[in-house]
Amino acid sequence: MRLGELAQRLGLDLEGDGDIEISGIAPIDAAGPGDLTFVANPKYRQQLASTGAVAVIVGPGQYAAGKAILRAADPYAALAAALLLFDRRPRPAPGIHATALISPSACVGEGASIGPYAVVGEDVVVGRDSVLHPHVVIYPGARIGDRFTAHAGAVVRESVVVGDDVVLQPGAVVGADGFGFLPRGREVPLPIPQIGTVRLCDHVEIGANTTVDRATVGETRLGRGVKLDNLVMVGHGSRIGDGSMMAGQTGMAGSTRIGARVMSGGQAGFAGHLSVGDDARIGAQAGVIGNVEPGATVAGMPAVELNLWLRAVASLLRLPDLLRRVRRLERLSDSTEPPDDC
Repeated sequence: MRLGELAQRLGLDLEGDGDIEISGIAPIDAAGPGDLTFVANPKYRQQLASTGAVAVIVGPGQYAAGKAILRAADPYAALAAALLLFDRRPRPAPGIHATALISPSACVGEGASIGPYAVVGEDVVVGRDSVLHPHVVIYPGARIGDRFTAHAGAVVRESVVVGDDVVLQPGAVVGADGFGFLPRGREVPLPIPQIGTVRLCDHVEIGANTTVDRATVGETRLGRGVKLDNLVMVGHGSRIGDGSMMAGQTGMAGSTRIGARVMSGGQAGFAGHLSVGDDARIGAQAGVIGNVEPGATVAGMPAVELNLWLRAVASLLRLPDLLRRVRRLERLSDSTEPPDDC
């Protein structure tokens, strides 16, 4: 579309020729003729002079010599809106593929698309305009809202409750049995039946090969707008508050309580039976073994307040030099003759 139309649809101020034809969106270092790019991180500003893009989304007070500009208060949010306009990924047409298996007792909403070899079990409800890609399996008794998308190989286990506008990426498993076993010494551990369920609220997104285990009793609950990256593990009976986001390989042991709007870096681990307050920030690879206060930022193993962790790391790096100094002092002390007794 033309740049002027794009500016109008995005609600952005245009500085430059509105008749420029925009054919795609590209990173600043790979953009070419016809491309729109953006600068949200200051470290990329120096590439504005060399980018091949014909137009740039920038923030207040930024300029790109020779390029048309779309000015935004939040360039990254503007990029997200532009990407939506240029999203050309195909959407499956409504209908049920001949190889799909749909139980006669299942209720599939109007406009839904069920792909090849998908399985929908007994007494399942799938909402309107939902998409089940190939090899998706929905176990009996699941309740799924409108505009649900499950990519290839995703699994929703029995009696799981899913809200509206939920997305499961390939291989995601929601409602597998929690890790519940009673140790018995030399005897085989005793399996504890996992008779609870999982509830995903509206606008939840689950990454590829991420697992959300069902509770032993009660429910594992993900609040409205929770976003889980790939390879995240949510243990049985855990709860994640509205709007929280967990990066790849985060792991939560059972009965962890995560507040609202919490952000967790990659490979962070939660020991279970603990709580993390609203708006907390958890550093990558942090080992959380105790409660975290609301609004706190923690890092390290065990996770502590970020500034304390940074000081500890700085001290750790000084240990080799301190050790050499101590050894020199020990040698000096050993070579010094003791004073004569009076």
